[in-house]
Amino acid sequence: MKNLIADFAHQLEQAIKIGNSSKFTQANCTICNVLISGLGGSGIGGSIVSELVSKDASVPIMVNKDYFIPAFVGPSTLVIISSYSGNTEETIQSMKFAIQRGAKIVCISSGGKIREIALKNKFDYIEIPSGMPPRACLGYSLTQLFFILNAFGIISDGYKGQLKDAIKNIVENERYIIDEAKKMAELIHLKTPIIYTTVGYEGIAIRLRQQLNENSKILGWHHIFPELNHNELVGWRKENNHLAVIILRNQSDYVRTQERIRISKEVFSKYTSSVIDVYSIGNSPIENAIYFIHLGDWTSYFLAEKGDYDANEIQVINHLKNELSKLD
Repeated sequence: MKNLIADFAHQLEQAIKIGNSSKFTQANCTICNVLISGLGGSGIGGSIVSELVSKDASVPIMVNKDYFIPAFVGPSTLVIISSYSGNTEETIQSMKFAIQRGAKIVCISSGGKIREIALKNKFDYIEIPSGMPPRACLGYSLTQLFFILNAFGIISDGYKGQLKDAIKNIVENERYIIDEAKKMAELIHLKTPIIYTTVGYEGIAIRLRQQLNENSKILGWHHIFPELNHNELVGWRKENNHLAVIILRNQSDYVRTQERIRISKEVFSKYTSSVIDVYSIGNSPIENAIYFIHLGDWTSYFLAEKGDYDANEIQVINHLKNELSKLD
């Protein structure tokens, strides 16, 4: 896992090459909405990208993490199927429903049944390198989403320059990112992490939570400003120094949201001594997001080391899949 995290910038570079070489067939009718279907490490890219492009996208984009698909899906829907292994059962079933509805389908995987179905039906298909844990291949799947959305006229091509700048950003700041990740791991060690961030970066908070779950083998939760000010804030009532609050922030956060964070921190600090702000480095939302992803991945790895866990091990997920296979 360490080598895969360290290779993130190179992975993004390779992903851009894959995206640039991908070919797409146009839909039979105008695309009115988008559904990105995927789970876990294959699905989190949809959550992140849908937020990052929300101010640029010409049509609504929804993320699906289930066996079933929404009723609106039809011939005017672009359905992006994302499964690293190509064998995610929920995603395969959702793909079959999308086929029945006559949706325009584009697939991203490293092979498996998704590839078989895509080739059989002559769907647009992007193949990414195989043989790695899906959560360690976010750079591949996330990048392809930008290219697909652009190819169908849903977003402009401004993402290309931002992705290149994001790669340069993490390469230039790698040493700093590692040092900050070690500090975050030290703060979280033997505590329950609470990850807070702002609207537009919830996918990033979820990514960090998921990495802490899978790599570090711990539980935690997340919430976003300003919504948490209307509910979760009231739950801060008892002192609990086993909680660690990490607030993912950007210099560009809305001024009133920044004030909400300042006031909320005063509340959090009454009940736990572990409250930190973590600011992104970057000049665009994509740069900020890539920075946070890389920082969070390193944090989860160093926290796994401190807990003496193997960051690669996911035996309980494999057990679940084996049990489910008995239903077939």
